Amino acid sequence: MKSLSDYVQKNQSEIFKNFGVFFAFSNKQYSERAVEGVEYVNTSGCFIPRNNFKKYYDAMEKCQKDGIDQDIKENGKFAIIRRELFNYECFYTYEIQDAIDNLEQYGYNDTDIMEVFNNVRENENVDD
Repeated sequence: MKSLSDYVQKNQSEIFKNFGVFFAFSNKQYSERAVEGVEYVNTSGCFIPRNNFKKYYDAMEKCQKDGIDQDIKENGKFAIIRRELFNYECFYTYEIQDAIDNLEQYGYNDTDIMEVFNNVRENENVDD
């Protein structure tokens, strides 16, 4: 099953390219990619031309929403929650908060997640 990053990766790459965004984690990397005369906003190593920042932010927000919509369409609520419960190793730790935090962007709440957690735990022998 695909993850959200699979749904957004291609579009994100296009957004980076279209808005002149690059990643740099050293002065050398920055100087190799930065365009002289362009002022950048640095967000944890992601450099965005200041004049493109709002458009970039809006495009990334839409990309994320579109990816979530496609994920829901292809996989459905139960499968997505199940995937994230396993991704966050919730059946080992019995702690589901990380999954709750991540799935909030899908519009799923702690009750939705707990229902799937209990269903999987009871029907898939994950405790063994």
